[in-house]
Amino acid sequence: MNKVDKEQTHWTRATLGRDGAPLDLLTARFSRHRYAPHAHEEFSVGICVTGASFIDYRGGGIHAGPGAIIVLAPGEAHTGISDPYGYAYRALYPTPSLLADGTLTGIPHFHDPVIDDPELAAALHTAHAELSACPDPLETESRLPWLLTALARRHSTARPAPDTIPGAGTLARAVRDRLADELLAPPSLADLAADLGLSRYQLLRAFRTTTGMPPYAWLAQYRVTRARTLLEAGGRPAEVAAQVGFADQAHMTRWFRRVLGVTPAAYSRGVRANP
Repeated sequence: MNKVDKEQTHWTRATLGRDGAPLDLLTARFSRHRYAPHAHEEFSVGICVTGASFIDYRGGGIHAGPGAIIVLAPGEAHTGISDPYGYAYRALYPTPSLLADGTLTGIPHFHDPVIDDPELAAALHTAHAELSACPDPLETESRLPWLLTALARRHSTARPAPDTIPGAGTLARAVRDRLADELLAPPSLADLAADLGLSRYQLLRAFRTTTGMPPYAWLAQYRVTRARTLLEAGGRPAEVAAQVGFADQAHMTRWFRRVLGVTPAAYSRGVRANP
């Protein structure tokens, strides 16, 4: 195994919806760094990417290798050091309420801080990487609370809340209509849930069950549909991106490729060449 020689860290502060609470994301690669004993006010949820780390926690030592999820509880002191070859990891620092949203027993407790769940680890890694690069508020609020709830429901002592949401179809349509009406500055899911008398988890469950996708993905596809009309009318991609609520042209381009398989510029050239 090659030793990690270059140490890198990157801190991103994402936002859970418009005007919502912050959620900090850390991307780190260490070869020699040793954390001093410390504790967080929030949970610390980490995904080991490469190498391995050794953590002093709850009076003992824990070892985490590639693909492991490490969950450290609020207020509990710990340290951290890499193995001789270094390690890379991604971490997020959610408030306890984000893990408790889809449960019935308050703040979840994790008996084992090291969790083996490859599917969830991969989903957390992907979401962390994409949101660190482009921390869109609605996307952050749609993806990370859902994954953190899954973490608590699968691996903590908390009792899961029921999955069946009465009137899910009607609720999802109400959310969809609000997002479409306010696509330039969409409301937070927390606000939408409160207006509908739901928790955020219940709203996400109802929406995903009905539409087959989370709210941010539905809104992005709706924006692509609106953008197509504007591009066909001769709009320039950079201007169209702003008109339909994308953060910038690059943001619109990513979603055009995901939904249509082409860039906005290529789409625009194609429809103009074949009116």
